[in-house]
Amino acid sequence: MDHIINAAVQVIPKTREADYYHLIDKAIDEIKASGLKYMVTPMETVIEGPYAQIMEVIHRAERATLHAGADELIVNIKLHIRKGADVSFEEKIEKHKNSAA
Repeated sequence: MDHIINAAVQVIPKTREADYYHLIDKAIDEIKASGLKYMVTPMETVIEGPYAQIMEVIHRAERATLHAGADELIVNIKLHIRKGADVSFEEKIEKHKNSAA
């Protein structure tokens, strides 16, 4: 798949620590460092780019979270793939942007 896709990824670490947000931050740091377009939301991070690159970034995010102290992970991934064409953030959210923001 050579086209641009969208992927929503949610990394949920299982740990004995009461505060685990720093583990989620490690996953987000890997996504940020990838150079791919991304958007952090309260429940997941959405990434835009080529399929293979996105899957590699998700794999790095998983490893970073485990390395940072997570005992286990639940990783939810949603993909939007279009046959023969790119998928973009803009086509989905443009009409919902608040002009006053």
